Formats: sequence, structure tokens, C-alpha cells
Amino acid sequence: MADLVLENLTIKYGEVTAVENLNIHVASGEFLTLLGPSGCGKSTSLFAVAGLNHATSGIIRVGDKVLFDGHPRNTVPPERRNIGLVFQSYALWPHKTVADNLAFPLILRKMGKSQRDERIREALGLVEMLPYADRFPFELSGGQQQRVALARALVYRPPLLLLDEPLSNLDAKLRERARVWLRELQERLNVTTIYVTHDQAEALAVSDRIAVMSMGRMRQLGSPRDIYERPADSFVADFIGSSNFLDGRMIESGTDQARVRLADGTELVTPPGRAGADGALVVAIRPERIEVVRELGPNGLRASVMQKVYLGSVWQYVVRSGEMEFRIQTTWEIDDPTVTLRFPPEHCAVFAEKFAGA
Repeated sequence: MADLVLENLTIKYGEVTAVENLNIHVASGEFLTLLGPSGCGKSTSLFAVAGLNHATSGIIRVGDKVLFDGHPRNTVPPERRNIGLVFQSYALWPHKTVADNLAFPLILRKMGKSQRDERIREALGLVEMLPYADRFPFELSGGQQQRVALARALVYRPPLLLLDEPLSNLDAKLRERARVWLRELQERLNVTTIYVTHDQAEALAVSDRIAVMSMGRMRQLGSPRDIYERPADSFVADFIGSSNFLDGRMIESGTDQARVRLADGTELVTPPGRAGADGALVVAIRPERIEVVRELGPNGLRASVMQKVYLGSVWQYVVRSGEMEFRIQTTWEIDDPTVTLRFPPEHCAVFAEKFAGA
């Protein structure tokens, strides 16, 4: 297997910049997910690695092989990159059997029939589809077609596997099972994998690291836990899971902690963070991190329960303190009209402003 390196990758369409100065080093055998909303540049970046999109500048390198270099402008055509690619639509040939779909990329590589047959058996065995070798795609379920598309991408043993939202066409329960199966297969093969999705739960479940993208730029790169627990900005805090954003002002800022005053007058101790030029800021905290306590103490406030929703495994409440409304989440039902809360400092994040669209 091989590393993938993207250096200052930029992709423009006329005056529109789809991807701007993307820098990522994916280690051999790593599972990296490009995560973000529609139009953020994640699939555009993936297809540039595959050679299906033309980069404007920067470098794309797999191992010691340079696939694209903007200065001077050299590019390796897609068919010579030897990269496995699974499309969102699976893109299986409808008139070919499962085995013939897998044979096609091997025939292009001028592989002999006996070796082709061996590779096809091996790849279909990996995805548990060997009994379906003689069926046509229309005779398979969506989950089975997804497995065939993956087997076709792996049959010629590429050093790099690219997956463009391959589970998005599956129903919710099958998608959850497929996440586990896909990650187990990737670990068994130890193939370097780039995965594109807009589903944050999917990204958290399968990834070694996640690159969160917005408007063509990478906003944060880190492990799933880093991304969730220590978001780099308010966009990441809102896009990964959900967060409350409470307006406030900076009272005091030090190297280890800060003191802020919320809009209702509550003072909180938080980790150090940035405030705007006038001291204005937002405090981000996830609903499940707010503690329901018996007595009012430091980093605490009292709030009125405005609404409650039963979500199966948890209860979610909308509460109000002064003019502030925010959500809390518990595993038990709260019957009282008022509630005493605590904001653990370690679970608060301070940002200068709320990202537009967050």
C-alpha cells in the first residue's frame, strides 16, 4: 500500500474556486473521511485524486508516484493511476453478470483468464458475494450491488481505494451494518482509503481521521474524538453532532481558562478562547454535556422547561433562562417545570462568532 499526499490542491472552474489549498497526508493503510455539506468540495477533491476532475494547481502523490503537479503542469490519466473507485450509484454494467463486471477491469489490464478467475473468486469471497457471481445487477438488492461495486474496485488490488458516499442509497438499518462490515474489510486488507460522506455519524463510525470541509476549504483534520470533543470552530461544532451556541462577552482571559458572562447574566469558567474586537463571543456546548444537578453552584443556572421530546434512548428538552433558549439531553424524564443545570468547563468551547450557516 502507499501514502497519499495532497499539497496545496486547488480546483477552479472559471472564477469559482471549488477547492482551495487542500493539504492532507494520508498514511498507508489509513481510513480518512472527507466530511462536509453538499457543495463543500469533498467529492470534487476525491475525483481529482482519481483523475476524473482536473486540478488547477498543487500536487497529488501516491507513494513515490506523482499523479498531478501544477508546476510544471503534468498529469497522469485516470486509466494509468491504478486507483479503486466506488461511485455513489455503484455504476455496475447492467448487461454484465457480477463476474463479468469484475472481469472488465482485469481484461483492460490484459490479465489472462485463469488469473482473472482467481482474482474474481478472491474479491467476491472478500465481500461474501461468491454465490451471486452469475447474477445480473438488477437481480441484486442495493446492499448486494454495493458489495459488488466494492469488489470490482478491489479486484485489481489498487494501492488506494476511493469511496464516494457508497452507503447513501441503503436504508438506515442496512447502512449501519454496512459501516461495520466495510471498516472490518478495510482493516483486513490494510488498503489506504479515502471516504466521502455528508453523514457525520457515518464518518465517526468508520474513520481513523476526519477532514471536515466547508466552502472548498478544510476546517479541521483530526481523529473522530478530537473532531467531536475539540472542534476547531463553530462550523465544526455544529456540523459534527449538534451544539448550543450561547451569546456572551469575555470578562477575563488567561492561558488556562477564561471567564465569560452569558446574555442572561450567568458567569461561566471556560477553556481559553477567542472573542471579537468588542469582547462579544459565543459559548458552544453539546446538549448531552449539560448536567442536571440538585443545587445551584459554579457554572450553573436555573432554567424553565419549555418543551420535551422523547427520542427512544434519550429525552431532549428545550429550556429557557432569561432570553436564552437552548437544548439539553438526558437518559431520564424530567417532570419538573424548572431545572438546575451545570455547564462543565471542559465541555465548553469559546468562539469569536457563530459561523454563518451554523
